Formats: sequence, C-alpha cells, structure tokens
Amino acid sequence: VAKINPQAPLDKVCVLSCGISTGLGASINVAKPPKGSTVAVFGLGAVGLAAAEGARIAGASRIIGVDLNPSRFEEAREFGCTEFVNPKDHNKPVREVLAEMTNGGVDRSVECTGNINAMIQAFECVHDGWGVAVLVGVPHKDAEFKTHPMNFLNERTLKGTFFGNYKPRTDLPNVVELYMKKELEVEKFITHSVPFAEIN
Repeated sequence: VAKINPQAPLDKVCVLSCGISTGLGASINVAKPPKGSTVAVFGLGAVGLAAAEGARIAGASRIIGVDLNPSRFEEAREFGCTEFVNPKDHNKPVREVLAEMTNGGVDRSVECTGNINAMIQAFECVHDGWGVAVLVGVPHKDAEFKTHPMNFLNERTLKGTFFGNYKPRTDLPNVVELYMKKELEVEKFITHSVPFAEIN
C-alpha cells in the first residue's frame, strides 16, 4: 500500500502502479541519459512509451523508437520519440543501423520487449566507452543472452531493472507528484475508460 496525494484522481494515477513507472524509472533511474544524449527504445508498447517519456524528461535530444509495428510510430512522437527504425525495413542487424545513425552507437538503450534478440541488439547498439543498455522486458524462461565478451571489454554497460528501480511505498508518491505538477502526462497513456458493467 502506498499513501499518495489525496487530491490525485485515482482513475488516472492507478496506471502508475506497473507499466508506466517501470518504463519511466528504467530511463530516469537506471539508464540516466545525460542532457543532449541519444537514446534508443526497443518496443513501443506502454512500457516503451514510458521509457521514451523518461528519456524526454531527462533531456535526451534524440530518442529513437525501434518497433516491428510502424503503426505505433506516430503516437510515439507524443512521448518524445524523434526518429524510428523498423528492423524489417533493413537487411542488416538493427545495431548496425543505429550505429550508422548515431556515429558509432547510442548513448543509452532501453529494451522493453522481452524478446531475447532485441535484448542482445539493445546491448550491442550502445557506444563503446560509455554506452549503457537497460533490460526491462521479461524473456522466455529458456532464453540465453549471448554476446561477445569484447562488448564488455570495450566498456559497454549492461543493466537490468524491475519496476524501474522504484520502491513502491516510498517512491510512488513522488511519481504521483510528477503527474500533479504536470511534468508527467498520464492521460496520454489512457486510451479507453470502460465502466465495470462493460468489462467481460
């Protein structure tokens, strides 16, 4: 149980209890993109859009959305994405596409798909020397992460996170305050409001 601002509308801030906080925190708390940096977000569902939003709030200058479904691209602009890559449009690995777009690799990447290949590409697309990749998606239980050890020796960093490194009881009230101060727009994550009578 988290005690939040009593003025907060529960029908809006309820969505902060999982996906939005996870993506937002993955960017702000774990990837920590410096102002003006370049961030790739793999997967533009709710968690990925929240990761893009977090990168925008942190001050990233380029936020590249990576998704197999191009119908998500236009909406993702509202969450801070500036460019898009559909891996299906290229006949080479997406890490190479991103490296060409960014002069050697992105500064940060946040993986929000749970697909093991996307996770590997998200790690291998960050820049040597300072790049940080954050894994958010939950992979299949038999999945194995395989990459060349040189990717670590070249000073790339791989991190994982659960719930965006937020501690629910102490940190969620602060996320609600971001919404109350209009720094985080929760409404744009809500597509439908359905009364209980119409559910199932």
